[in-house]
Amino acid sequence: MVSKKGHLIGRVDEGSIAEELNIEPGDTLLKINDQDIQDIFDYQYLVQDEHLEVLIRKSDGEEWILDIDKEFDEDLGIEFDNGLMDNYRSCSNKCIFCFIDQMPKGMRDTLYFKDDDSRLSFLQGNYVTLTNMSDADIDRILKYHLSPINVSFQTTNPELRCKMLGNRFAGEALKKVDRLCAPGTGIELNGQIVLCKGVNDGVELERSISDLTKYIPNLQSVSVVPVGLSKYRDGLYPLEPFEYEDACAVIDLIEKWQKKVYDEHGIHFIHASDEWYFLAGREFPEAERYDGYIQYENGVGMMRLLLDEYGEALYALTTGHADELNSIKREISLATGRLVYPCIQQIAERAMGVCPGLKVHVYEIVNEFFGERITVSGLLTGQDIIKQLKGRKLGTTLYLPENLLRSGEDYLLDDVKIGDIEKELDIKIGISKCDGHELAAVLFGVPVDNTY
Repeated sequence: MVSKKGHLIGRVDEGSIAEELNIEPGDTLLKINDQDIQDIFDYQYLVQDEHLEVLIRKSDGEEWILDIDKEFDEDLGIEFDNGLMDNYRSCSNKCIFCFIDQMPKGMRDTLYFKDDDSRLSFLQGNYVTLTNMSDADIDRILKYHLSPINVSFQTTNPELRCKMLGNRFAGEALKKVDRLCAPGTGIELNGQIVLCKGVNDGVELERSISDLTKYIPNLQSVSVVPVGLSKYRDGLYPLEPFEYEDACAVIDLIEKWQKKVYDEHGIHFIHASDEWYFLAGREFPEAERYDGYIQYENGVGMMRLLLDEYGEALYALTTGHADELNSIKREISLATGRLVYPCIQQIAERAMGVCPGLKVHVYEIVNEFFGERITVSGLLTGQDIIKQLKGRKLGTTLYLPENLLRSGEDYLLDDVKIGDIEKELDIKIGISKCDGHELAAVLFGVPVDNTY
């Protein structure tokens, strides 16, 4: 919790400056250089200096003043009990596409909290709509030079943006981008457009892309992702799912603009998320078109990188470890969402093709909890996995994708724990990252280093 008298320290990194000075979890940071600290913005700015005077209150109430000399930008190695060092700002919008509004009742409270906090954009990469951002917030971002800031645009049409976000100030909020991208600010932004069929696609999407290119180079990239539609939409704005023809049109428009922007600025800028290529049945773009996978966390380029990494690992294994592959006797299973199932199945077949003793069962899990239109692996639930894999051949280990779990947690969206799945299916559960080298290690049962 955040105290008016300071900020509670939750963790101290091993080998850090803080550990050397005997700062411990449970201590409270009071001031830096005799200045109060409102939130993470203040802390990140103040802690950059080479000389710091840090006021700490120990857990027994004793106060220490610590003089610290360090390198510029060197971190103290402190994590706070509250990552923002302040209260979280909830969203004031009523977006027609909001996924939280499409969740069933009875889930844990934290899943219903709608954040729209610019500080989370800087801290965790969250996308913000700017409607909760005041002029004072913009001033602080510019003063502290905090970036990148991730902005959820949806559209650059002010009237349409008000409609989509359910906020009469949503169109006016776009003017904040002008300040962030003014000459000389050096602030970097990334953007997102959640595309809704018949609302902000087609002509409106082209307008948005055209308008947003004016913010280059501050605005480095914009991803276009399809709206997620669960089965819990009673009483909500009537949205329709995208079909094959829609996906083809979106890709064609984006690739047209990629060529234009690349010729003018040397970056591809506008990116279609992987879902569009799955829906259109098209090959994923080559790696170079993802501009260093700048929009990876938004589902852009994940499959291209996975396939390329897996190809590298498979080549290394087959050329340098052929004898080891021939000696492998192994039967395992992978479970994944409907969207990526064809790719994972293809990867497994390639593995079995070079390793006669390997048997891999790949299972497509249909999202019955949220509805079959939700096809991404990250929104699968434990109850669907248990129900659909009961009695199936699983081998010695069932591997689940890492994005099913939040960092540091062992339970899924429906609060089913990994241990519960192991017990119900009588199988050992392994967790696999979305990484082609690690996936190869999972399939063949060899350490990751051996894939090089």
